[in-house]
Amino acid sequence: MMSELLERLRNAGVPLDEEIAEAMEDVEPSIFTDFNLEPFWHDRPVPFQFTSNGATRTISAPHMIVTLLHHLEIQEGQHTLIVGSKGGYLAALVDSIVGPSGAITIIEPHDEVRLHTEERLEFYPSSSLVRVLRPVDLESNDEMDRAVDRVLITGAVRTVPLGIDHLVQDGGFILGPFGGPVHQRLTKKERQGDNWYDTDLGGVVFGPMDVGESERGALDPESLADHIEDALNLVGGLIEIEEDTVARVCDLVQSLREMPDDLPSLDEDSTEEDVMEHPVVDLLMSEIEWLGPLWPFFSEFLAIELESPGAPEVEIGDFFGGHEDLVP
Repeated sequence: MMSELLERLRNAGVPLDEEIAEAMEDVEPSIFTDFNLEPFWHDRPVPFQFTSNGATRTISAPHMIVTLLHHLEIQEGQHTLIVGSKGGYLAALVDSIVGPSGAITIIEPHDEVRLHTEERLEFYPSSSLVRVLRPVDLESNDEMDRAVDRVLITGAVRTVPLGIDHLVQDGGFILGPFGGPVHQRLTKKERQGDNWYDTDLGGVVFGPMDVGESERGALDPESLADHIEDALNLVGGLIEIEEDTVARVCDLVQSLREMPDDLPSLDEDSTEEDVMEHPVVDLLMSEIEWLGPLWPFFSEFLAIELESPGAPEVEIGDFFGGHEDLVP
């Protein structure tokens, strides 16, 4: 099934060299997830874990995995730092490429995901040094005693996570999805001396690096503020929005960010009255006169369609190719 999937990816124009293809053939994805792999064979993401607080963590779709590995330009013997474990699957693929003289360090901030990753990697016969650390371990020189050649960030971030850039040696680079919760740009940040140079590789849609963001409720004011702010930036680049409306959206975002942390929670037993009296809903309803007409534009431009160039039902030419529409 993997050979057939890789052939479909090649036919669709996804960059796939032999080294990456061999790694994909060598590593069995079922080691890293107990969930049905049918979506994976249809070039879709597949979950590997649901956290106790309701967040879904996934292994990215094969076309995105191949694309990330292609742009990571890994070579034998290198040290690769992976931020966000993806259940250990990506580390296993990188291990197949860097070989016995290479090293892989996984930084996984979420305790449940880190435990899952450690357990699954025990069943994978790695050839290189593979270790799973907490973010705080980066502060220890004993844990990071080797310069990093490549950094792969596997979730959406706005900036390079603190403490990582100084680990990258001259000529190395960081690859990851940079942006807000609605969309990001896959970006390569290459270090040359004391300077960093960015290469934009196109638009992508990844889940947040911070699992806590996925565990927030629909009426979490901070999360809602992030989404509205990101939507404004996206829509504002496509259509002209009056300055007064932009100012109102910014004020709304600020008001959401200033809300207290101890807001009442809602669950399946909450009544319609509970919902309407919730402070976040009350704030939105107070702005509905101007916000309501704008919302259809947000909905139109924020509709996300997952591309699956490696799916069996996709024929060459049936999907819109290029990095601009690659999503995990």
